[in-house]
Amino acid sequence: MEYRTLGRSGCAVSSLCLGTMTFGNESDEKVSHAQLDRFAEVGGTFVDTADVYSAGESERIIGRWLASRPADVTEAVVLATKGRFPMADDPNGAGLSARHLTRALDASLTRLGVEAVDLYQAHSWDPLTPLDETLRTLDGFVRAGKIRYYGFSNFTGWQLTKAVALARELGLIGPVSLQPQYNLLVREIEYEVVPASLDAGLGLLPWSPLGGGWLTGKYQRDQRPTGATRLGDNPERGMEAYDRRNVARTWDVVEAVQRVAESRGVSMAEVALAWVTDRPAVTSTILGARTLEQLEDNLRAAGLHLTEQETRALDEASDPRPNDYPYGPLGINQRSRTF
Repeated sequence: MEYRTLGRSGCAVSSLCLGTMTFGNESDEKVSHAQLDRFAEVGGTFVDTADVYSAGESERIIGRWLASRPADVTEAVVLATKGRFPMADDPNGAGLSARHLTRALDASLTRLGVEAVDLYQAHSWDPLTPLDETLRTLDGFVRAGKIRYYGFSNFTGWQLTKAVALARELGLIGPVSLQPQYNLLVREIEYEVVPASLDAGLGLLPWSPLGGGWLTGKYQRDQRPTGATRLGDNPERGMEAYDRRNVARTWDVVEAVQRVAESRGVSMAEVALAWVTDRPAVTSTILGARTLEQLEDNLRAAGLHLTEQETRALDEASDPRPNDYPYGPLGINQRSRTF
């Protein structure tokens, strides 16, 4: 396992992060604890959850694991959670207000059985709460010792830049990370979010690095999935729905990943994870496994680095092919400078 600092902070985390959205839903407590044990055994330190994962059960499962394992195992864990979305039917039960975030964090700490979390993340932008209120609240959490760092998830480039600049203007502690969706099928964050993160010194924590399973080779062209897979249970599930992604570009990417995997003698999952983990600004890639076997396959990506030629082949196959302006060749030419 390799380690990197969490954005501009001095906190070191493993370059692969154990995501726990499956805990308490697709993975029962026994499987979840087995995943945590194995992750720690191979040197994984970074564990990510959220209050809404399985309606709080993911945090409870992690809390029971932390309480039942020896200190030499649990003290290495860098623990991250998130708040923003509703956990109760309450007009103030969602968003990034001081009221909601304070209650959400306290509830997360109780479920996790800890006095503080290492990274607390605003799970998404809130268009109703003034941004200064959110930033003052997060700053207060750090100063109160409830969290050690904070970050954002699912922010756009302008939202991220505004937050970083406002925190600096108000003399508040700034964020250290951003958690976006990022994989070979979803590269649009490279237009604005990645440059904004690099400019601010934030570490990216990509979620869905395998594109909801598409990049593992489990799905076939023009064959709607069946069986015990995420899309087998529901082909129209979420943003990775089969009909939405069953397009030529997807299969170009899948075939490119397969070629690299076969030439390397590794799995397609390992190739896809290695590609995103070595992208600019990425600190740690979030793994999301339903079973211990899936986690084992993903963990084999630790320390795998693609060659320039392999990376270029994947980049070309996965190019989002934007329109000319502002992100295509015309826009790039407008912004270029030769002297």
